[in-house]
Amino acid sequence: MPAITSIPHIALRTIQADGIEIFYRESGPTDAPLLLLLHGYPTSSHMFRNLIPRLASKYHIIAPDLPGFGFTTVPPERNYTYTFDNLATTLEAFTEALSLKHYALYIFDYGAPTGLRLAVAHPERVTALISQNGNAYLEGLGSAWDPIKTYWANPIPANREALRGFLALEGTRFQYVHGVADPASVPPESYYLDQALMDRPGNTEIQLDLILDYRNNLDLYPAFQHFFRESQPPTLVIWGKNDPFFIPPGAEAFQRDLPMATVRFLDTGHFALETHPDEIAEAIDELLTTELSQETL
Repeated sequence: MPAITSIPHIALRTIQADGIEIFYRESGPTDAPLLLLLHGYPTSSHMFRNLIPRLASKYHIIAPDLPGFGFTTVPPERNYTYTFDNLATTLEAFTEALSLKHYALYIFDYGAPTGLRLAVAHPERVTALISQNGNAYLEGLGSAWDPIKTYWANPIPANREALRGFLALEGTRFQYVHGVADPASVPPESYYLDQALMDRPGNTEIQLDLILDYRNNLDLYPAFQHFFRESQPPTLVIWGKNDPFFIPPGAEAFQRDLPMATVRFLDTGHFALETHPDEIAEAIDELLTTELSQETL
């Protein structure tokens, strides 16, 4: 009879930072190389539930829920303004509260402009970069952004209202199953949990505010690219090639500024971890094992 494999324990924690109760998942030896996982829209650290156990025997992993997502709680009296600048400020406060001095940074979707702001501010902390459909180039924006670009160009109430359907269950499910060979293979609890949290009172307006503010991320792309060129972190770009939001040219563009980056495409959609956790985990481990030593992490 084959031996039963031990699954690393994932602790569920909260910590006060920036006046916010930040929920996060933590696993792995605390003296191991640190991997900071940043989720995107419309999900939370829940998206890493399949990745963390595959890496936690070798790496110390921390995955927070950003304000407005998951189980992070923002007190009403905090009067929080939901912008990507503020998400990054909160993320920095979170890393300070946990004394995270060096980390490999996994960026996905909204986690990319949030985490890359932190990288620009503290390049010395970033030991490696993993971008899984985490965009930093104009050519990475697919046609699915067209209705959002209309809102950016003219943020009148009618254009804001036109995006509400994108925030409904069918829009959330679309992000999970579009481009997946077998949509039935994506666990439905993924998008139902996201939607239940999205549907909390007031959250729709928060998300519409963030969608509008996303246009300001594009102005920071040159700063992100400057960080790539100057710091040259060991980089893995691993991309669901059928993602309608962040398309393959955005992945390929990383090599302009990071010529040694590994760029790899997976035959799946936006949420590549739902269908390819083994491939992504193996690629991350190969990057960190090959490029980094225990001392540099």
